[in-house]
Amino acid sequence: MKKLLSAFIGILILCLLLAGGDYALNRHNNGSSRKTVTIYNWGDYIDPALITKFEHQTGYHVDYETFDSNESMLTKIRQGGTNYDLVIPSEYTVQRMRREHLIAPLDHRKLPNMRYLDKQFLNRSFDPGNHYSVPYFWGTLGIIYNDQKIKGADVQHWRQLWNPRLKNNLMLIDSARDVFAIALITQGKSVNTTNYGQLKSAQGKLKQLTPNVKAIIADEMKMYMERGEAAVGVTYSGDAREMMSVNHHLHYVVPSEGSNIWFDNMVIPKSARNKAAAYKFINFMLEPKNAAQNARYVGYATPNWKAKQLLPKKVTSNRAFYPPKQTMKHLQTYRDLPLHVLGEYNDLFLEFKMFAK
Repeated sequence: MKKLLSAFIGILILCLLLAGGDYALNRHNNGSSRKTVTIYNWGDYIDPALITKFEHQTGYHVDYETFDSNESMLTKIRQGGTNYDLVIPSEYTVQRMRREHLIAPLDHRKLPNMRYLDKQFLNRSFDPGNHYSVPYFWGTLGIIYNDQKIKGADVQHWRQLWNPRLKNNLMLIDSARDVFAIALITQGKSVNTTNYGQLKSAQGKLKQLTPNVKAIIADEMKMYMERGEAAVGVTYSGDAREMMSVNHHLHYVVPSEGSNIWFDNMVIPKSARNKAAAYKFINFMLEPKNAAQNARYVGYATPNWKAKQLLPKKVTSNRAFYPPKQTMKHLQTYRDLPLHVLGEYNDLFLEFKMFAK
């Protein structure tokens, strides 16, 4: 009987110890989650040294995850069950996330460093008043050319891409919105048109371009242009900068008649577990020295006017990456269009691609 009682007491003590340990572990984990900020960003889109700096300054641990497209990120956020405290979507995705009530409104009083943001990058159509988003980086769609194959004066405007001298020497980015933007701007139309007749007219214009089209590709364009396998390409400013760092015969142009201007932005999902840490991180990234350091590392244009002053003049005076005001006036931001209209863009683009083969 004593042995049985002793065994019972031993089991009871063991259970109490395990319960206590589990309580302590949960308490530790809960405490850890309060000191962790989880960030969901594009790959290689922040200077790792800044993450380390933030951790040392604040005591927070940064859990950093990456995505490769707005669509894959959005799908994951929609599914729920995520604990992302901060996400970096592009402008049209911010508009979509607002509409679907996936992001939280911002308290600007907690973001005093927003005063360093250039006003021309605030209050944009995808988020009037910046109630939900804070600009992170911005860039453009433009023309990259090889000065060994063509003169710069011959590729300053979109209409010049139709020049017969570019036969089989033009590479296009594999994106319906971007390729249609070229034709729409050439025809004096909005890059956000929902008029099917205007889209058909733009498709007809693009079909006239097919003799010049060497390939319609994505990331491979960087490799081909760096190797000098085409005279001209249509690409994004960030990719152009990367290509130019490899091949010094490459140059980037933003046509003065207009193009697309894009923005990547910091937002806080409604499902965020640590909004206080998210606010601290946003404000940290808006600190001019940090924003300038990040711009030097990533190579994209900063919306932070104070940070811009800290960058080398050879960077900020480059009109290709910091276009003059007159060009900026003609740059258009993509809006989140209705799904059936996006389907029309994609279907017409697919027909064009088949015609271009």
